[in-house]
Amino acid sequence: MSDELTLQLINVIQVGTVLFISPLIAGIINRMKAMIESKHGPPVLQPYYDLAKLLRKEVVVPERASAFFVLAPFVAISAYLVIALVVPVVTPYALPYGILLDLLGGALMFGVAGIVGIIAAIDARTNYTAMGASRSASFTALAEPTLIMVFFGVAAISGTNNPYVTNNLLAGSPSWYLAPTHVLVMAAFFMLLLVETGRLPVESAGLMELGMLDDAKVMEYSGKLLALSKWGGYMKQFLLMSVFLNVFAIPWFMSSSVSVEGAFYSVGTLFLKLLVLVGAIVIIEESLAKLRLFKILDFLAISFSLGLLSVIALFLVGGGFA
Repeated sequence: MSDELTLQLINVIQVGTVLFISPLIAGIINRMKAMIESKHGPPVLQPYYDLAKLLRKEVVVPERASAFFVLAPFVAISAYLVIALVVPVVTPYALPYGILLDLLGGALMFGVAGIVGIIAAIDARTNYTAMGASRSASFTALAEPTLIMVFFGVAAISGTNNPYVTNNLLAGSPSWYLAPTHVLVMAAFFMLLLVETGRLPVESAGLMELGMLDDAKVMEYSGKLLALSKWGGYMKQFLLMSVFLNVFAIPWFMSSSVSVEGAFYSVGTLFLKLLVLVGAIVIIEESLAKLRLFKILDFLAISFSLGLLSVIALFLVGGGFA
């Protein structure tokens, strides 16, 4: 088998991993939360059952919505598929399409998916979706600069925003891994991860609908469109977790062998790393007292400050330890 064909097969494995294992991670999180709360909870495979059920249901579109409302889930999930082609999910080396985007480009693709979702929610022309869109826009206004600041910190560490270069540098240099710049960047990205994946416990006053964020934006979707929206949410969570693990927190245990077997080995190690991260996130989510909704902005402000400090630390403290 030629190297080019092998790389293309690995690309398929990587995208398939994001596409088909992301609902499983969501199911594991929900199951773990139920266990901590001493509840039986849904089965681990419940997200798959939900998607299968929704894909069989009829699509109902709000009367005043435009064609953009229908296209938005397709655009968002396409953006996540593009990101899945270029970030280090199962390989520490760049795949054929890895040159298309760096970390900053990936952040902009996440932003595109988010903006499309906000516009579609407004296009539905209902009170709850507009409220969810407004809140999402408020938080995105600080979350996106925070993500960009985190990637500035990455660029300060490796001299590039290429995630594969950063992975290899941190995996092979304990001094850089323990440097203040990297520790602060990792903390900032973890805080952002909690917000972007909806894992920060939020208290909603009054009706539950009034405290909704992402769920409010898709309230008017149904059938196949709702399935795509939910699936896109699972993929976003999986991609952010994978980038956090493979680029920032645990850049080791990925096979450098350019082979299908090596790719499947990396899928297995990624799954084990995800279980560790999921356990930590669930414990944090269940241990923290619920925040008032707009305290999320304060949380994001702290994350942004840590990202800014990571860049400042490089000039004050320097790089890796001697």
